[in-house]
Parts: sequence; C-alpha cells; structure tokens
Amino acid sequence: QVQLVESGGGLVQAGGSLRLSCAASGLTFSFYTMGWFRQAPGKEREFVAAISRSGGSTHYADSVKGRFIASRDNTKKTVYLQMNSLEPEDTAVYYCAATVKSEPTHVGPEYNYWGQGTQVTVSS
Repeated sequence: QVQLVESGGGLVQAGGSLRLSCAASGLTFSFYTMGWFRQAPGKEREFVAAISRSGGSTHYADSVKGRFIASRDNTKKTVYLQMNSLEPEDTAVYYCAATVKSEPTHVGPEYNYWGQGTQVTVSS
C-alpha cells in the first residue's frame, strides 16, 4: 500500500520560511518523479514544483521560482520543499505526489499517488 505523508506545515509570518517533508512508503521511491502541488480555499489545485528520480532535474511554477527549492533523499524515501520569502498568497494545503514519469511534470493527472496534504498559512 503506497503512502505519502506530508509534514512541516504551519503558520508563519510573511517573509518567513518553512520546510515541508513528504515521506513515502510502499513504493520503490527512486523510481518515481515527485511533485508538490497546492490548493488554496476556493481555488483549483495548482502545480508548485517537481523533482526527477535522481534529484538532478527540477521544475517550478513561475510563482515560486527563486523562492522554493525541491530536493529529495532517496535513502530516506523523502522529498522536501524548502519555502523561503513566503507570501500570504502562498497560503494553501500543500500536497506531494508521485509519478512514474521519468521527467518532472506539472500535469496533475499524470501523478499516480497523492498525500493527504499539510496546511501552510502565511500571515501578513
């Protein structure tokens, strides 16, 4: 049974930082490209970042480029999202997801597995 469990969310002031983690189990982690998505209240889910199987390739949404960094540790079966210079507009539930696609993709339906999400709230 595949499980993706996010952690690290919380309340932070604008300009602050948070580091999200997503621990995977039940799959061969290094075979999966990993992605981060978010969904704000009343809005559709949107792509945030993705990282290739080896971690050598990343892809970011324009809205977070230069502020967020995706990384992974295949020995720990964990993917991370370092979020810096947070803005109130970053407030959302953040989800990690796994896809068998070999390259980072921003397309949600291409992801095979999803976590339950972790809330990030940025106060102004």
